[in-house]
Amino acid sequence: MTEPTRQENSAADLLPERLARAITLGGAIPLSQFMAAANTHYYATRDPLGARGDFTTAPEISQMFGELVGAWIADLWTRTGRPPADYVELGPGRGTLAADALRVMDTGGFAPGVHFVETSPLLRAEQAKRVPAAEWCMELVGLPDDRPLIVVANEFFDALPIRQLVKTVDGWRERLIACQDTLFLPVMGNTVFDPIIPHHLRDAAEGSILETSPQGVTVMRGLAQRIVAQGGAALVIDYGYEGPAIGETLQAVKGHAPANPFDAPGDADLTAHVDFATLAEAARAEGAVVHGPVSQGNFLKALGIDARAATLSVKGGEDVIVARNRLVNDGQMGDLFGVIAVTAPGWPVPAGFA
Repeated sequence: MTEPTRQENSAADLLPERLARAITLGGAIPLSQFMAAANTHYYATRDPLGARGDFTTAPEISQMFGELVGAWIADLWTRTGRPPADYVELGPGRGTLAADALRVMDTGGFAPGVHFVETSPLLRAEQAKRVPAAEWCMELVGLPDDRPLIVVANEFFDALPIRQLVKTVDGWRERLIACQDTLFLPVMGNTVFDPIIPHHLRDAAEGSILETSPQGVTVMRGLAQRIVAQGGAALVIDYGYEGPAIGETLQAVKGHAPANPFDAPGDADLTAHVDFATLAEAARAEGAVVHGPVSQGNFLKALGIDARAATLSVKGGEDVIVARNRLVNDGQMGDLFGVIAVTAPGWPVPAGFA
């Protein structure tokens, strides 16, 4: 693994200019294309996590999060008959979650092969420090196909590109991104999308926005196909809702503060809330079994976070309790984040979803 060269970084720094040129020559582009280009650059050129980055994920808040995920996996694996299986993580950040989870899995007698689906060379280097035995691939097709896979996707689907359909006086239109010099701004396309809008939403008020993530559906269907064919499970944890539903959730975060999603593409993290109902339907369409969604707070409580926090607080003091509260309390991550599990037919109901 090597870090990007100075020439590669220089080319990446020109993303706004390259996007502006493409839009000027070819016309406005879908928001999904803009978001994909921005996030590809963003994750390829920095470590976005922690106090010196732009945001902090649950595994970076406390070891308890990854440990409980590891316990969840070990329990499911044991109740399934301890089959030979591999651990897979989509977008594993610095590898913190995996390192904590694998430590607990090992105490339960489960030592799986480890596979990370990661495109960023900088993050791969960080992951290698924490999980040296990991193998990397760019997408799902690179994963083993001869054994069950137990997959974790924590704050992965929220970063996938979305499309926004807007109700106008002339019907539903797609939001596109145009530019003036390197000033990017949303505009309305001309194509009519009324026929694909769910019937109960077609008469929404003018200005209403419906978000969809075709790439998210594609990834979930691919995961479900693997799980049904090979055996296994997927655990998806993200902030989201049960849709389809009206509402705009696109946001940008820079330096732990909100930013304008259309300013300086590639310099801030772009995300949108996950539609768990649509992901669940995509998995069921492939024959998988879906459990949840449940709130992150209830999920972690069911797995024993209170007992673990009590043990750790003997040495860690108040900081452990603060971290526990941030992960499970309402108004914090507890009710803002949801959890679903996808399992192969015949696999037991996972812990936290009974």
